[in-house]
Order: sequence, then structure tokens, then C-alpha cells
Amino acid sequence: MAISIHFSIILFSLFSMLHFTFTFSHTIPLPRFPSSLVHPELQLSSDSAEKNLYKTKFFTQILDHFNYNPQSYQTFQQRYLINDTYWGGFKNKAPIFVYTGNEGDIEWFTQNTGFMFEKAPHFKALLVFIEHRFYGKSIPFGGNKEIAYANSSTLGYLSSTQALADYATLIIDLKKNLSASDSPVVVFGGSYGGMLAAWFRLKYPHVAIGALASSAPILHFMGVTSPYVFNNIITQDFRGVSENCYKVLKGSWKLIEDTFNKKGGPELLQKSFRICNNESDPGSLEGWLQTAWVYAAMTDYPTPSNFLNPMPAYPVREMCKAIDSSRGNNNNTLEKLYYAANIYYNYTGNVKCFDLNEDSDPHGLQEWQWQACTEMIMPLGGNNEESIFPESKWSYDDRSSYCQYAYNLTPRPHWITTEFGGHDIKKVLRRFASNIIFFNGLRDPWSGGGVLKNISKTIVAIVAKEGAHHVDLRFSTKEDPKWLKRIRKQEVKIIARWIKQYHEDL
Repeated sequence: MAISIHFSIILFSLFSMLHFTFTFSHTIPLPRFPSSLVHPELQLSSDSAEKNLYKTKFFTQILDHFNYNPQSYQTFQQRYLINDTYWGGFKNKAPIFVYTGNEGDIEWFTQNTGFMFEKAPHFKALLVFIEHRFYGKSIPFGGNKEIAYANSSTLGYLSSTQALADYATLIIDLKKNLSASDSPVVVFGGSYGGMLAAWFRLKYPHVAIGALASSAPILHFMGVTSPYVFNNIITQDFRGVSENCYKVLKGSWKLIEDTFNKKGGPELLQKSFRICNNESDPGSLEGWLQTAWVYAAMTDYPTPSNFLNPMPAYPVREMCKAIDSSRGNNNNTLEKLYYAANIYYNYTGNVKCFDLNEDSDPHGLQEWQWQACTEMIMPLGGNNEESIFPESKWSYDDRSSYCQYAYNLTPRPHWITTEFGGHDIKKVLRRFASNIIFFNGLRDPWSGGGVLKNISKTIVAIVAKEGAHHVDLRFSTKEDPKWLKRIRKQEVKIIARWIKQYHEDL
């Protein structure tokens, strides 16, 4: 007799939530992304203004930095964006600020990293934003995604270590071409890009004099950080706003299941949540709601934003207002949940209905699935009885089984901590490392895997109680709170000290 095994897998990119529910006797659905269209936040809206932000260039990059077989010497075109408007030039040994690209289109991240653009005049810095291999337009194998993404033989060249070597190779070549060998390099990154920035400083200290690693969960790996931390922080974000809001969210999963199982329930769910078609099964709806709660907590910014979707300032607070409000039928909890989710999915009010199974990937994040099956084994999704999400345990075996099914490979759960460290981080880094800023906002669920305490005088943790995901790197606004302004000033002061010390040592 065949045994059917059923479980859910949630693979979190630092910017994408990929949720898989599958049974070994059936096919695996494609990953779901937020069902309303996602648009990058463009601080400058016109095409001409966008072009003034940066120029697009390409670098001929080697496929494999670590082996010497014939295929290793293949090359691909790696995209990078550059802005030399304020650069003081090589003669003045003016600095070069480099963004270490994330798991997606580099333009999206560039357009949301206003801190670098705003501080470039002060430092007379050249700005460079490098795209991560296998994302955006930096696709090996002739730029052909069908070949590059075909199987593990080609995807095997997608890894953090290859990406870091890409960045080092490009930076060294760029400095040579600019006759800027004496210009100091500072690397910047947020989220996975922040992890890469920190690791770059550790692995290539001869290339970069320092790193600003914003919301970089370098400790969020097996045996270092609990799988319950991520969702516990989300729970506290909502509970800290409203106890009633917390209770409604916590009880919503049973309500949805009970509603679906009663006569007329599926139709009621479809009507309540404005679902476009008849596919209102509990799994799809619950995944859709979880996405909204997770992303609202991650991007609980103090000012309106359009990073993932258009949202108001403090979206968690606004969601709880929708749940606590007497709007409409005061006893209709499903309606309240809909209005709360609407804060994330439809704040502009332009969407009339939602396709819960839409799998669009507007920022090209999907190849994180490969990284989440090889080296980036970040334990997430465990829920204790206090969580707003259904109680569950995170299982490495479930992740491994999925990766075997999808790619016919076994993850290497301890490779990242072997390659870059993570255990006893304070003792290890204070022995040899220097010049890293770790910023974390405690409202960001990724902060649970971040460095939250100073390691040494030059490895500094900046922590903001009210901060969200790499809020410090965003474009500034007149509405920014005082604490955020202070943090940015502190970061500028530290970076200036690095550059000053560098020039004194020449």
C-alpha cells in the first residue's frame, strides 16, 4: 500500500516567502509570491530622473572562481550600476562605495538604497551597485535562463562564495581601470546583501576597508539561532500594538478552517476576501494572509513606503486598527481580516479581487529556492503556542526531503557557519576582524539572527527598538523620526573614521 506523506515547506528568501505544500504522490505547486503586483519604490519617477541615478555597465565575469576544469573558464556578463556624479577622483584617493547585490534585480535594491546616494556628496564617493550572479540580467550560460536554471549542473555555480569572489574580481578590475588603486572601498548591503557585505569584509579585507551590514541575519543558521525567533518577533510586533488584534490573528486559522468545512463556507470565504475565482481552499488563503503579516512586520517603516507594496507608515499598527475597528459588521471577523490584509495587498484601493495562486516574480527572486536548498539553511517557521501562526515545528528533514525531490540533492546545513563562522561570534571576530557596522531594527523578524551587541571597538552593533528591515539604508524623508536620523549620523561618523584612518596609514 502506498503511503502519502504531506507537509508544508516555507523557504524564506530575505525578501520572498516561498510556500510549498506537497504530497510525495503529487506534483509540487510553484512558489507563491504576493498576489498583487509589486513595484519597486522609485524616489525619482521619470525615466530621465531614473537614468540620472546610475549608468548601467557590464563586466565579463568568470563562471567558476574555485576550480580549473574547462567549464570553469566560461564567462558571463555581470551587470553593475555606477554613479560618479560626486566622486572626488583617483587623484584625491576619493572613496568607492559598493553595494553587494542581493537575491534579485539590482535596480530594485539600488532604487531603495537612498542612504548611499544621499551620503555620496559628503564623502565625494563613487557609487557602484553589483548584481548577484543568476539574478536580474547577470545570468550565466549566455544569459539563457532556461539553461542556467535547468538543473543542479548549472545551478551549482550559484552560491554566496562565488558571488563574493565576483564582487572582489569586479572591484579590483574597476579600480585598476580607473587608476584608483589607492581609493578605499566600503561595502554596503541590506538583508542577504548585508550578510554578503559583512562576509566580504571578513573574506576580502584587502579589497574593502569596512562594511555596513544592515539587517544581516548572519547568525540565523542551525545550531545558532532558534527556528521560533522569526515568528515570535512578528507575534510580538502585533501583540505590542493590540492584545485584541493578537487574539483575532491567533484564532483566525481555526476560524478559516471551520468556515471552509461548513455548508456554504467556501463561498463565504471567497466573498469575504474578494477572491477572484472559486479556489478558496484554506491552505491558499492562509498562505496569502501569512505573507501579509510577515511582510508588514518586516517593513514596519515609520514613513509610507512602496518597497514591496504601497503601504502606510507603521503598517502593523494600521492592520491592527482595521481589526480593532467597528467598521462594517463589528462581529464579522473575516471582514476584519480582509481589511487588515488589504493594508498590504491593496492600500491604493486599485485591486478589485485577488488571485491567491498567482506566482508572479517581478523582482526575479525565485532562484533563492536553490540557495535555500543548498547552503542557506535558515531555520524559520517554527511556531509555539503563543504565536499568531498555527503551532508547528521546523523540520530539517522536511526541508531535505523537499530539496531531494526538487533538485535530487541534500542540503549542507552547516556549510555557511563553516565557511563564515557564526558560533561564538563575539570571541571569534574580536580576535581578527574589524570595521563592520551591524544595524538591526528590533521590529524586523530577521533581527533575531542578527548581531545585536558590540563585538569590539570597531565591530559595532547599532540597534533600533522601533526599527524595521534595513530602514537605515532607505531614502530619508522629512517625516523620519529622530532616532532614525541619529542612527544615520552615527553610521556616517563611523565610516568617516575608517576612511580617515585609511588615509593616515598610507
